[in-house]
Amino acid sequence: MPEYLTPGVYVEETSFRSRSIEGVPTSTCGMAGATRYGPVPYQLDGLAMVPEPVLVTSYTEFERAFGDLDPLFGDVSTPNYLGLSARAFFANGGRRLYISRVFPRDENGNIAADNFAALGVPVAAPAPVVRWRARWPGASGGEITVQVALQRSKNLIVRDRLGRAQVSGAQPGWLVEVVPAINESQPPAAGDLRVLARAADGTWVYRGDAGDEPITDGRQASHLRISVTVSMGERTDVYTELELGPDHPRSVYNVLNAEDPADEFALVWLERVPGPDNQPPSAAAALAALLTLTQPTFLAGGGDGPGLTPGDVAGRVADPDDLRRPATGLNALGEIEDIAIVAVPDTVRFTDEDEQKTVVDSLIEHCSSLRYRIGIVDPPAQSSISQVRQFRSRFDTTYAALYYPWVEIVDPTRRPDPGSPPSKLLIPPSGYVAGIYARSDIERGVHKAPANEVVLGITRFETNVTFQRQAVLNPEGINALRFFEGRSNRVWGARTMSSDPEWKYVNVRRLFIYLERSIDRSTQWAVFEPNNERLWASIRQTIEDFLLVTWRSGALMGNRPEEAYFVRCDRTTMTQNDLDNGRLICLIGVAPTYPAEFVIFRIGQWTADANRA
Repeated sequence: MPEYLTPGVYVEETSFRSRSIEGVPTSTCGMAGATRYGPVPYQLDGLAMVPEPVLVTSYTEFERAFGDLDPLFGDVSTPNYLGLSARAFFANGGRRLYISRVFPRDENGNIAADNFAALGVPVAAPAPVVRWRARWPGASGGEITVQVALQRSKNLIVRDRLGRAQVSGAQPGWLVEVVPAINESQPPAAGDLRVLARAADGTWVYRGDAGDEPITDGRQASHLRISVTVSMGERTDVYTELELGPDHPRSVYNVLNAEDPADEFALVWLERVPGPDNQPPSAAAALAALLTLTQPTFLAGGGDGPGLTPGDVAGRVADPDDLRRPATGLNALGEIEDIAIVAVPDTVRFTDEDEQKTVVDSLIEHCSSLRYRIGIVDPPAQSSISQVRQFRSRFDTTYAALYYPWVEIVDPTRRPDPGSPPSKLLIPPSGYVAGIYARSDIERGVHKAPANEVVLGITRFETNVTFQRQAVLNPEGINALRFFEGRSNRVWGARTMSSDPEWKYVNVRRLFIYLERSIDRSTQWAVFEPNNERLWASIRQTIEDFLLVTWRSGALMGNRPEEAYFVRCDRTTMTQNDLDNGRLICLIGVAPTYPAEFVIFRIGQWTADANRA
């Protein structure tokens, strides 16, 4: 009980309600794979970039963070599977998607320096003063252009109340041009440039290479800033009113730095190159160098590496002894708790069956070890019925589901020629199915099987799965995507890749994931509480209240709560040995609803004679 030491009146707040359990989100998806551009962990020249998987809530955000849909690795015949799958996810109702970009690495887990595009300025000089660098590796870094424009203010010199010459509205770190008369048509000369600073007595001074100079009449001061325009494809970012002084909050080195820029998805960062004396360039020298980029100038270099391996997709776990080596690939998604659906569209990028199996095994291991998520598996490209059955036979898990066949779409990367049919493209179905999972969860709930749902944004399925063909696929846990005349293209299956009949259906597996994770997250308060009847009763009440709401939503069977679930947490579930060892054991049973997979109407002839009989 609380401790009372001083006589007096004590007023305390208490609660007479049981603690509530809040259901966890189930529609958040995570994808790992290669993209044209975007955040990926790396170390280079002493710079350590440790981004987490990026949350995007629309395809527009995905494009800004990870680039367009053009092919990768110089292979124009292979689509950008992850980009197309992200587009499909949002087109089919998905709202929250985490992306873990995957990039080829060497045997030490590093990304080669020649995969980063860069531009030394001035370009013609043997030793650049500053250097623009792509923030992220990739061949698309060579498509980035940088253009710099000068912004020159009016005369800043005024007189204060004592008649002294001062600079109006100044801030420390301003780069100013000090001349007898300002000529806006001429670029500033290096000898006329100064940096504003505060003297020891608090007055403003000009700080130059020769030391501090007082502000005097007879000359004019013009505040110099730059604007930077960065473009890549159809994307253009403009950064205005950037200062050259490195200590100013709006310094170009702060706004466009590598690790924490003002724009989270900035394409480039600016590096100061030390001179022969190992000192960084002055503001005047940096400005003169940057103003050589009056026209859009491309960064040079950049590459996508030698190609992905299954190990790149699986990634590495975070190094607990080195914060500069975070988790990558699928393992990076494991650090995001909200993810409930996982897909790896780049599985189909591997043509070798064993490599495909390795990637799918990584996905299954990821979902089963983390327990609270399910994987969506793509079949190999151009699979026949017998080939997809052989592929399916290599797996057995309750934490993944396989969908067949691939889908055909109008190629969004090509402009149609007038008078010719639009180009078509075949892509794996995981992005579409993940969006349908999310849409079904949002509209109906996780207990509803994500099947008999329309697939949006496609022209047709690669293979026509008929009634007879699905009779072969469905019993083996291969979910068919089928076209129905007058009812469009639909997901027509809801089975996991499991041989255990108890976990045959996707919605049953996902309902238990939802229940287990919700209870897990919302009962952490019970840890280290006194393990007695009071705690047991509180636990029972908390879980029963949550299951009652779940039953009322239609997720559980039974006409009464007693038929839908039970919760036991008492001496019947725990022995004295359990109590002595600090264990609280609660037994929960629920009756899930199963999908009406086979709807059977039995019809026979009825006559008056039969009725009398």
